[in-house]
Amino acid sequence: MPWSRNELAMRAAKELRDGFYVNLGIGIPTLVANYIAPGMKVVLQSENGMLGMGPFPFEGEEDPDLVNAGKQTITQLPTSSYFSSSDSFGMIRGGHINLSVLGAMEVSEGGDLANWMVPGKMVKGMGGAMDLVAGVKKVVIVMEHTSKDGAHKFKPRCELPLTGANVVDLLITDLAVFSRPDRQAPFQLLEMAPVVTLEELRSKTSAHFKA
Repeated sequence: MPWSRNELAMRAAKELRDGFYVNLGIGIPTLVANYIAPGMKVVLQSENGMLGMGPFPFEGEEDPDLVNAGKQTITQLPTSSYFSSSDSFGMIRGGHINLSVLGAMEVSEGGDLANWMVPGKMVKGMGGAMDLVAGVKKVVIVMEHTSKDGAHKFKPRCELPLTGANVVDLLITDLAVFSRPDRQAPFQLLEMAPVVTLEELRSKTSAHFKA
């Protein structure tokens, strides 16, 4: 049985460590904030100039002036701070963010990432993803293993425009988790979702990986 969106976020949250500065992409990655271990101190950073984001507000308590980079309403903490977008990107480009969790359209067996161009849809731009994958110390990708029509998303090479080349350290899909501690090495299968077999996984994956 494939993992749900919340289970994917829960698995990604296991990569967090006490004291980490973390950037969460839009979509499933935003759910990671709900699964930070009790007592763990993690500071969430947003490209639009906020450090120390709080949880999502309850309905009716939204503040339209408090949004993350994905335009979602958020809350502030007593320790939250605000600064310009240029300072925020200076933080990212300077290597001061420990980990980023992003979504993806495609991931190649060589760790290439394509996550900003949506086929058949108009997009406003690539956002901060290109800076994040270039400047953040560890990049975790969370995505569904195949597209809605069954097309492979973990493949030998990306066909969509790249966000970054050789940048993915950990890939979490609804079927399995793949690790690449050394960016010169192939992905290694770490775990599979319940009931998923290796045969099924290989049938839905065109990328090479070590089992």
